[in-house]
Parts: sequence; C-alpha cells; structure tokens
Amino acid sequence: MIGASLIAANISAEQFIGMSGSGFKIGLGIASYEWMAALTLILIAIFFVPIYLKKGIFTMPQFLEQRFDKRVKVVMAVFWLAVFVFINLTSILYLGALAVHNMMGISLFWSIILLALFAMVYSVYGGLKAVALTDVIQVFFLILGGIIVTIVATSTLGEGSFLTGLKSLFNDAPEKFDMVLDKSHPSYNDLPGLGVILGGMWVANLYYWGCNQYIIQRVLAAKSIPESEELHLQLWLQLFYPR
Repeated sequence: MIGASLIAANISAEQFIGMSGSGFKIGLGIASYEWMAALTLILIAIFFVPIYLKKGIFTMPQFLEQRFDKRVKVVMAVFWLAVFVFINLTSILYLGALAVHNMMGISLFWSIILLALFAMVYSVYGGLKAVALTDVIQVFFLILGGIIVTIVATSTLGEGSFLTGLKSLFNDAPEKFDMVLDKSHPSYNDLPGLGVILGGMWVANLYYWGCNQYIIQRVLAAKSIPESEELHLQLWLQLFYPR
C-alpha cells in the first residue's frame, strides 16, 4: 500500500500534461527526473527512513525541531505550506481541470472546484489511510492509462502500427531520445546536460523523495523500518526485475 501510494502521489497532471509537454519540447531527457528516482528511493530507504522511524518522526517540521529548534520548524512549515498551496496544488488543480474541461466540457472554474472538493472530502474524512487506499486503486489506472495513451498515440503515428510509429519517431526526431543535452540544444538551459544529472537533480530528488512531507508521510506511516524499506522499494524492483 505504501509503495503504491508513493508512486500514485508522484503521478498527477504534472506528469500526464506538464511533463508530456516538456517531453514534446525537450525530449526523453526530461524523464531523467523519474528514472533517477529509482536510485534515490534506495538511498532514502537505507539512510533516511531508519532515522525518521527511530526518532518517531511524523512530519518534517517535527524532525527539524528535534534537529535544530522551534524557529527552524516554524519557518520551514510556513514555507512548505506556501509552496504547496500557491505552487503545487494550484498547478495540479489547473492542469487536471484543463483535462476535465477539454474532455467533458465542464467550465474550467467548476472543474477546479469539483476536483478540489473531491480530494478534500476523502482526505479529511478518511485520513491518510483513505488516501493510501485510494492511491492503490489510482496507481493501477494511472499506469494503465499511460501505457494505453502511449500505444494509441504511437500507433496513430504509424497509421495503425505501433512498431511503425516507433520507427518513425526514431527516424524523424532522433534528437528527442537524447538523455544528455548538448550545449547547442535549444532547451539546454532547461536541462543542462550532465550538470543537472550529476548535480542539481540530486538535490531536487533527495528533497522530493526524502524530505517532502507530501511524499514521505506515506513511509512515516509504516509500522517498522523493514516494512517501510520493503514497501518503499517494492514497486520499483517489480518494474525493473519482474518475477
């Protein structure tokens, strides 16, 4: 449940709409954020999670208070709350509402309101367990939907043949498959080659998977260190090493 909830929490309109748009503009290099997450999750499970559970941590501000003092806790709590409210939630709600608006014809305003109310109801009344249970169901449809969209889009490009569409992509847009962008690439400033892969992306990934309350709270709900480590890695290991 925790493993599925981690992945479902990470997949949203940001990925299906925002990252897909970045993929169209930049190429497959944008996926390095997610592929590097597999290694990041291992590091988090080995080095971060045991400390959190041993100290009885339930929130990141609580950890900062124990490690430093109450002032640091308050500053970071206010900062993260502002980031989530004015950046994360607004962008996710807008992108999700944009999809609902285009597919169902509901106005953008009411699409945002309905999505927000739906998420609020089961989160407030059901708590973290309800969120995790919902994530288990969602992650199946999210991954299945992503696979279907990829197959349909590529088959459409290949006039009914997935392999022909894939071949067309390789032949007509080979630069879109570059994982490391050259300085001459027009999107180099957005994804600066090896610099971001060996440097800045690690900071973002370690924060996101190991210190971001929205994500790490799933692991903090584990009953023990072995359970959290196992579930933290389970889904990724199944993806890369299916039995």
